[in-house]
Amino acid sequence: METVLDTTQTLIEVSAIIAIVAVAASVILLLYRAILGPTNPDRAVALDTIGINLMALAGLIAILLVTTKFNDVVLLIGILLFIGTVALAKFLEKGVIIERDVD
Repeated sequence: METVLDTTQTLIEVSAIIAIVAVAASVILLLYRAILGPTNPDRAVALDTIGINLMALAGLIAILLVTTKFNDVVLLIGILLFIGTVALAKFLEKGVIIERDVD
């Protein structure tokens, strides 16, 4: 029974490392799209996807380290990503984030 647990643990570690490498490669490609994107909406989508990949990296590191301490980090990144997405969408639509009434 102990060999089955060791084999499962090794399989999880190898899978997590492969997933971390794949997500890191995705972040590099998304950085290229965010910097050299043809339009501003393309850049916005790339930045959103980079945030999602950062959440995935935090989750994978939590799995690899066998801890639940990174769950708060994942939630914090998600909240900040949502607020940033709303602000960026408003900026792309209207040109300003905070509207001020000049009366």
